[in-house]
Amino acid sequence: MKISVDGLIVYFPYDYIYPEQYAYMCELKRGLDARGHCLLEMPSGTGKTITLLALIVAYMIEHPHDVRKLIYCSRTVPEIEKVIEELKKLLEYYEKQDYDKPKFTGLVLSSRKNLCIHPEVSTAKEGKIVDGKCHALTASYVRERHQYDDTSPMCQYYEGFNMDGRESTLPYGVYSLDDLKQYGRDRNWCPYFLARFAIVHANIVVYSYHYLLDPKIADVVSKELAKEAVVVFDEAHNIDNVCIDSLSVKINKRIIEKSAANITLLENTIKEMREDDHKKLQDEYQRLVDGLRDASVARETDVILSNPVLPDEVLQEVVPGNIRNAEHFVSFLKRFVEYLKTRLRVQHVVQESPAGFLRDVQAKVCIERKPLRFCAERLSSLLRTLEIADLTDFSPLVLITHLATLVSTYTKGFTIIVEPFDDKTPTVSNPIFHFSCLDSSIAMKPIFDRFQTVVITSGTLSPLDMYPKILNFHPVIMSSFTMTLARPCLLPMIVSKGNDQVAISSKFETREDIAVIRNYGQLLVEVAANVPDGIVCFFTSYLYLESVVASWYDQGVIDSLQRYKLLFIETQDSAETSFALMYYIKACESGRGAVLLSVARGKVSEGVDFDHHLGRAVLMFGIPYVYTQSRILRARLEYLRDQFQIRENDFLTFDAMRHAAQCVGRAIRGKTDYGIMIFADKRFSRSDKRSKLPKWIQEHLKDSLCNLSTEEAVQISKRWLRQMAQPFTREDQLGVSLLTLEQLENEELSKIEKQAQQN
Repeated sequence: MKISVDGLIVYFPYDYIYPEQYAYMCELKRGLDARGHCLLEMPSGTGKTITLLALIVAYMIEHPHDVRKLIYCSRTVPEIEKVIEELKKLLEYYEKQDYDKPKFTGLVLSSRKNLCIHPEVSTAKEGKIVDGKCHALTASYVRERHQYDDTSPMCQYYEGFNMDGRESTLPYGVYSLDDLKQYGRDRNWCPYFLARFAIVHANIVVYSYHYLLDPKIADVVSKELAKEAVVVFDEAHNIDNVCIDSLSVKINKRIIEKSAANITLLENTIKEMREDDHKKLQDEYQRLVDGLRDASVARETDVILSNPVLPDEVLQEVVPGNIRNAEHFVSFLKRFVEYLKTRLRVQHVVQESPAGFLRDVQAKVCIERKPLRFCAERLSSLLRTLEIADLTDFSPLVLITHLATLVSTYTKGFTIIVEPFDDKTPTVSNPIFHFSCLDSSIAMKPIFDRFQTVVITSGTLSPLDMYPKILNFHPVIMSSFTMTLARPCLLPMIVSKGNDQVAISSKFETREDIAVIRNYGQLLVEVAANVPDGIVCFFTSYLYLESVVASWYDQGVIDSLQRYKLLFIETQDSAETSFALMYYIKACESGRGAVLLSVARGKVSEGVDFDHHLGRAVLMFGIPYVYTQSRILRARLEYLRDQFQIRENDFLTFDAMRHAAQCVGRAIRGKTDYGIMIFADKRFSRSDKRSKLPKWIQEHLKDSLCNLSTEEAVQISKRWLRQMAQPFTREDQLGVSLLTLEQLENEELSKIEKQAQQN
């Protein structure tokens, strides 16, 4: 259908539209007009992706000079593939309507591991190994060697792309990972470098968060993207953690030992080169003196080690004199690694600021701040000069130079914590050096500054006002949309006590209480006996999951549970978990029914959708607070309190509630779906917790559904399931939660616009 959103004609590739999709488009259009940033929360399963794509593509066609590019960031490869599918559908619809495909190129960019078509390289399982092997075949000096020595290996696909690929542009259309691979095979071109080359010209780019947020990758991939772009971060409820991880470094004894070995290897290689071919080292020295920061012409295949700091922090100066000479630089690194080794010899926890660390380095081993800042750049130049093809062996040393560059660049918003042992094993000495970022706005700032509109959207962003604070930006549009439903297809309940009236909670004091664990078990067994198909349970941590399951074995809960359904458990091993998931789905498909026990913040809670019969009920056992004794978290909470005036408790509750909402939101994946959400902890009834749930869950969580006992919850579920079992057709939804074009144009327009103004 074609709809008019505030004067903009939007092509929507379906015959029906949800009212909230239209409201979402109105808000998004206002954000694009204002050229500002938006923060939008829309319930899961209401077609967020197609709504975003339809409106932004229409806007790009209407205002080609204002918005030239759409950069769509998602988290996992399956999600990225989903976006590309929707985009294909949309552009096919344009073609059907206008008999002319819009002149658009959309493509996905992923790692070499997902795009490589070289018969040997692509067989490697791990991304780092694929990168290393690729580099060993495509580095400029490897290719130069091939010119006078035919036996040295090289990649035919990269050579093919290099000869013909740069002059031609990708034909208009939408390319998924498989399409790119096929296109590459047909022409004998490398899909990965083709995609890297094409994103500069493409209108729509879909890739992972890290390509924009992690400076090490963004420096290589996203440098040349235009300012007139709209950036969408989908499923962005965890965006602050992604920002923090991209600027943090963790170093332990093994990394120090390996980097010491790397340095010895470098010394020997330099020695050999001095004897055989010292002209190369001399040339490099000369280039560094002349002030070319990058010590050779930046060839795309070589620049694999980019700078770990953000673009506005990178120095445009000459590499300092005392690390220009290759031997001097290596002995400089040696001193720095030795210094770090002494820092790891601690008996108790040490915490200090980057400034204190720099002062200490200066005093102990006479290393100044300036050469440290150039460490990462200087090492990548040296590895290139020494023609070291496979860089995977040097990753420990690269990490050390990243630490050196980061610690000497950023003084605010970071902390250094040295722990003598891991919290899980306090008796085993295993010192770890954390250089930890505390401020998620540092990584986001260049993106907010550089692109005219950044849209942060997810199904669980409540409470909305926390994100502008922790990411330090001013959104022009902030909205949370509710779900219009023709039948109450979600049933949230807060169960706060067992049948014996003992309050249930995962609070630390009552965690080991037999009565509480028994009540949790009884609740699960009762639900399993009355709810058909699949049930998913989330615990607050792996540790808690293990201790509860062990108690349930002793109490006989597991036996009674297996009378009704099969039982599967998520573990920390991702291969085991994938296996458990596969069989869980099989059990649900076959009608046997199954229970999956998993963990909030684990793999299952983030990426897996339990639609329809795969998740008829979701139980959240306890409130998933993050481990509060972690020193890094303590430091971050202090920083948030001092810098942004956010109280510790507010942030911890916000963090726990967004994860709880993320877990229970897995059950509802569309309006025809239905599911029960059980919050099993008395603390959920408190208003400070309840009010932080997303608006679309709060709406259905009436007072009569709070503070229930196990028996009451089961009775309510039974009644509700009978209601859900009635036939439900598309006609029942029409006019309420599904609209045709006429219905939308008639009454809905005026009503929805009024609502949007009230919001």
